[in-house]
Amino acid sequence: MSKFTLVAAAFVALSATPALAHVTLETQTAPIGSTYKAVARVPHGCKGAATIKVRVRIPEGVIAVKPMPKAGWSLETVKGKYEKAYDYYGTPTSEGVREVVWSGGKLLDEHYDEFVFRAYLTTDLQPDTMLYVPIVQECEGGAVERWIEIPAAGKVPDDYKFPAPGLKLTPKK
Repeated sequence: MSKFTLVAAAFVALSATPALAHVTLETQTAPIGSTYKAVARVPHGCKGAATIKVRVRIPEGVIAVKPMPKAGWSLETVKGKYEKAYDYYGTPTSEGVREVVWSGGKLLDEHYDEFVFRAYLTTDLQPDTMLYVPIVQECEGGAVERWIEIPAAGKVPDDYKFPAPGLKLTPKK
């Protein structure tokens, strides 16, 4: 193989991979009707500015949310009603955490960190679909990166500048 062919093949392989600058979920598949540990990976700040707040909007059908405290950060949950009552191991559940907010810490642009919560993926969610978890990253100086774009039909996350992290739902085990 010539040097040119190797360089061209490497360029194609690198350009075909998803952008690494996006906020992503560590585990990107999970069955409905199960507990899911969401690890949101924040790979950088906002255009050089340190991240000082991370907000996660909890999608409908995701209940019993329990965020993990993070040393050096304050933790807040915003509770509200669900669109309907869900069965949580035999208990009807109609309200709970709708948003998780970590703030007061400082994630420098050149560092990486993870923000964790666990939740129950109800059986009302549809298997073989994507569930998107919108995340807003606020940084020093007022900069904000909104990882909230949900792909329209026929599109993929890489078609967007700020795609929401996605979770492929699989059938109940």
